[in-house]
Amino acid sequence: MDAYSQLIATLALTMGVSWASGINLYAALLVLGIGGSTGNIDLPAELNVLQDPMVIAAAGLMYFVEFFADKTPGVDTVWDTLHTFIRIPAGAMLAAHAVGDVTPALEVTAGILGGTVAAAAHATKAGTRLLVNTSPEPFSNWGLSILEDFAVIGGLFAALYHPGLFLVLFIIFIVLLIWLLPKLWRAIRLLLGKIKSWFSGSTSPPASGPSPFSSLQLAEASIDTMSDQQLAAELDDIERQYQQGRLTKEQYIAAKRRLLGL
Repeated sequence: MDAYSQLIATLALTMGVSWASGINLYAALLVLGIGGSTGNIDLPAELNVLQDPMVIAAAGLMYFVEFFADKTPGVDTVWDTLHTFIRIPAGAMLAAHAVGDVTPALEVTAGILGGTVAAAAHATKAGTRLLVNTSPEPFSNWGLSILEDFAVIGGLFAALYHPGLFLVLFIIFIVLLIWLLPKLWRAIRLLLGKIKSWFSGSTSPPASGPSPFSSLQLAEASIDTMSDQQLAAELDDIERQYQQGRLTKEQYIAAKRRLLGL
């Protein structure tokens, strides 16, 4: 039973640190570093370096910067793009060290799996921000960022103290990720369409007619066959109609959700 419990705990910590790194690397490093240095967390020997005051200070500084960058629409997307090259390798390294003193083959395997989990968490975070950034108000962005911070802290707490519960929640996360991926891809297509429109200098045609609910009337099949620029033009159109008062808030949300496939 002790060996089984140790296996569950190691698996939860390995997946937990890689998942948390994909969402907010610096918060994860702070939780592990401060928790380990104060004796509240018993880290594997390979992760004891996180308890070093220099590492904690660096993680704290970067978390301070990310706290504000992550809550600024547009800036958060640039930040996430840059951290594609930081969060994923860091998640792989933390996972490889979280398994403890094992064979090199097992350590490399843990690193591969950890990097994959970190990439999945990072893609979910970045793609979700693309969806939220289409909203005309910033409050949903702030709320989502704060929720992510709490999720990292709570997720690591569960991985360390309730590993069985964490693994159940982790499986649920994977299932939700499979459902969410097509929506995230559509959001990325919308962003690419907007960028292409900006560089080409083209704009979507002005809305006309008494009842312009094109995005509500489009069939799912026709949306899937649209080009990136057509999707972006449709989104610009419903945003303009909402700003002009031609759509109510409920109609605007319904049209945007239909366009994004939600």
